[in-house]
Amino acid sequence: MGIGRQQLIYGWDLRQWRGDLLGGLTAAVVALPLALAFGNAALGPGGAIYGLYGAIVTGFLAALFGGTPAQVSGPTGPMSVTVAGVVSSLLAVGVAGKLTGGELLPLVMAAVVLGGLFQILFGLLKLGRYITMVPYSVVSGFMSGIGIIILLIQIGPLLGVPSSGGVISSLTMVIQDFQPNPAALSVGLMTLAVVFVTPKRISRVLPAPLLALIFITPLSFLLFNDQRLESLGWETLPRIGNIPEGGLQFVIPNWGMHLPVLIRAGVVLALLGSIDSLLTSLVADNIGQSRHRSNRELVGQGLANAIAGLMGGLPGAGATMRTVINIKSGGKTPLAGMTHSVVLLVLLLGAGPLAEGIPTALLSGILIKVGLDIIDWGFLRRAHRLSIKTALVMWGVLLLTVFWDLIGAVLIGMFVANLLTIESLTTHQLAGMGNTDRKALPADEQNLLDQCGDAVMLFALQGPLSFGAAKGISERMTLVRQYQVLILDITDVPHLGVTATLAIERIVEEAHSHKRRVLVAGAQGKVRERLEQFAIGGLCSSRQEALSIAHGWLNASD
Repeated sequence: MGIGRQQLIYGWDLRQWRGDLLGGLTAAVVALPLALAFGNAALGPGGAIYGLYGAIVTGFLAALFGGTPAQVSGPTGPMSVTVAGVVSSLLAVGVAGKLTGGELLPLVMAAVVLGGLFQILFGLLKLGRYITMVPYSVVSGFMSGIGIIILLIQIGPLLGVPSSGGVISSLTMVIQDFQPNPAALSVGLMTLAVVFVTPKRISRVLPAPLLALIFITPLSFLLFNDQRLESLGWETLPRIGNIPEGGLQFVIPNWGMHLPVLIRAGVVLALLGSIDSLLTSLVADNIGQSRHRSNRELVGQGLANAIAGLMGGLPGAGATMRTVINIKSGGKTPLAGMTHSVVLLVLLLGAGPLAEGIPTALLSGILIKVGLDIIDWGFLRRAHRLSIKTALVMWGVLLLTVFWDLIGAVLIGMFVANLLTIESLTTHQLAGMGNTDRKALPADEQNLLDQCGDAVMLFALQGPLSFGAAKGISERMTLVRQYQVLILDITDVPHLGVTATLAIERIVEEAHSHKRRVLVAGAQGKVRERLEQFAIGGLCSSRQEALSIAHGWLNASD
């Protein structure tokens, strides 16, 4: 894309400013309650504000430096779940659990900074196009697993029961101390009613999460103030609590302790953030008729996350729902994402004290709706009808994501999915192998083959032969003992893998050991170069040439 008078840098167009301002404003309205909810989910009590910090920093910088013009970035489900796992790991090794005055926040932010630096490295190494090459069954299982994790870890806050850490630890704490707080449960149920029942015509103007935030927060003070709860004998309603004064603050990351835990967390954050962002970039391309730059997007997201960690914010990624809302509201350039961040900053500076009274059960209700939306219900319902193997991969990744490890689940899922793909490709490749149909040959080649009789077998290989087809090729080696001349026809083979070439080499060697002859017909371009690298002889440029040579050999032997 050229840089014209109206285009200052990639993706900018000053003629779109009205739509960008409206799109950014609308996205900010949606982002506010989600940022608070993700912060609370990731860092526990007192963590909501750090989600808002992350939305402000990552939203502005990822838009400015990223490669997807209309994308809106901020804390997302996968990133928040990962940060919650980091917190759980740090608490397990004895780190002080308070966000203020303890060791926890500098360590978490160190992991966030490292994650951003790894993302920058991914972009500089131009890994963007490879990160999106993840089979859909793996993506579906992973995202559904994230949705289920969000649902399970929000059970405690919804009930007002203390819980923290991952799925198992959170559920264990809820079960062991199952004494629901009636006030928290009431607020949570009211929130769920608002986010699920609000008519679409209203939610288009005022998003349901923000509607719940605006109406249920003051209602909670009216119905569940401390005096009323004390008179009823109920526990106090948990709320967000104190918000640090002065807005964004510089946090010095602590890399000196627990470095292995932090590096692993940084790699996980980088991988999840990259996958999450680039998948959202594809959605933005489809809706906005644009074309993103994946490697630039990784660098921009990495820079944004690294600085977010220095400013005490949660890491972010391209947020699908906020991006879609931005585009449909008119946002098309980076100005929209930057506007979204500026609006959130204004709200932080002007309404910070008001946010202190937001009930944590309200945020849990919002996140439960988010978790349900993340789950890929459509694919879950029909995966088994499409392919049993695909369904098994999807369910395997889902269960591993929920109960074991996020990145481990993706890596295992990709490994198994690729094995199944290779198996399918190999079956297709081997289906094209066999004796050539004489009727399909040109008349002159049919005549030559008829003259050779049973002394020559014309054996065709088809498709790009990978290492998966090597075994099938090797199994045909015994065929050379039944003929005087074997012609391997690779005219329709556009690619030869190293292992498949080795298998062909073994066929040739086996033929020579039994005093048989082998010709390889139709080798052209890179396929021929590969065979020549292996010093495989008997190469012929065409099938007709090979048949002529074989006919000459047979006549000479007579």
